[in-house]
Amino acid sequence: MKLKISFLFIILSQFFISQQGKIINNQSTAFEISDKNDSIEFIVYDTQLEQKKPVFLWCQGSLPYPIYVNSKEEGLWIIGGGITNFDVKNIVKNYHLVIISMPKTPLIADEKDINESYWYYGNSKNKNKNQPTLEFQKADYLENYVNRAQKVLKFLNKQKWVDRSKLIVAGSSQGSKVATKIAIANKNVSKLGLFSANPFGRIDQNIREYRKEAEQKEISWEEADKRIEEEYQIFRDAYNPKKLAEKPELLAWRSFSVPLLDDWLQFKKPIYLAYGTHDIASDLNDLVPLYFIRENNNNLTLKRYLNLEHNFFEVENGKVNHEKPHWEEVMNDFVEWTLK
Repeated sequence: MKLKISFLFIILSQFFISQQGKIINNQSTAFEISDKNDSIEFIVYDTQLEQKKPVFLWCQGSLPYPIYVNSKEEGLWIIGGGITNFDVKNIVKNYHLVIISMPKTPLIADEKDINESYWYYGNSKNKNKNQPTLEFQKADYLENYVNRAQKVLKFLNKQKWVDRSKLIVAGSSQGSKVATKIAIANKNVSKLGLFSANPFGRIDQNIREYRKEAEQKEISWEEADKRIEEEYQIFRDAYNPKKLAEKPELLAWRSFSVPLLDDWLQFKKPIYLAYGTHDIASDLNDLVPLYFIRENNNNLTLKRYLNLEHNFFEVENGKVNHEKPHWEEVMNDFVEWTLK
């Protein structure tokens, strides 16, 4: 009997700790939601969860980036799904900024387990630093991200420090796909923010890029033709169960290549679509207003940033200038829009 009581106490204690949260680096509060299938970690970018504010859920882009990195020389530092590029203080004045950890990726990763691009390779095969873990590859599909987010939002909806009258969901690149599907699945989402999004999926941008390279005579049309056919084959393999079992990385290509335009048209609440004109992934966004006009939908705000690329850096003479970032400006524009 004592053993049973002790075991129950341990379970309740763990649940209590996860409900209360844990302060990380004197910056954020980390939470964990566990069930038999998964453990979902996320942060709220605040250490004093007392003021009642709406949630601003930021959906990360692709690859298994941890939220924090533990470095021997620098100590603990944050990646946070790219929020370090934002004016975070401007966001948290009005919202609880929430970032969910990538699936099968630690919220805090040790420096020895991340590669030069800062994403987690952990126990990948042969310790290949350019290959995500097998566990991540199997969990890296759109429906999983949405289901995990739904659980987090359900948890947050029960917290006394959350204002449930408003819910902002936004994401960039792959995160825009996750944000879209969350908005469709969760009736509480009041405004949707999409950055560097591709309305027609993912794999199509590779095909368009090969065409552009051929048009600009960077490669021959024969080479473009060959590469485009290879893209078709990759997509066929992604829908082949046998190939998918052999190459689980194809799962993401199948999942994230689903077009989003119909979902955007279905979502009747305000949508904010922002992209750089030098972004091959997003250049088809120029066509999106035509579909909204045809459906007589007036809920789209389109923001085109001139001469910026996928991550909102300036492009000069065809080259990205990483000394001239604009994410802060881009995000502040969106935050201002959400408050209208």
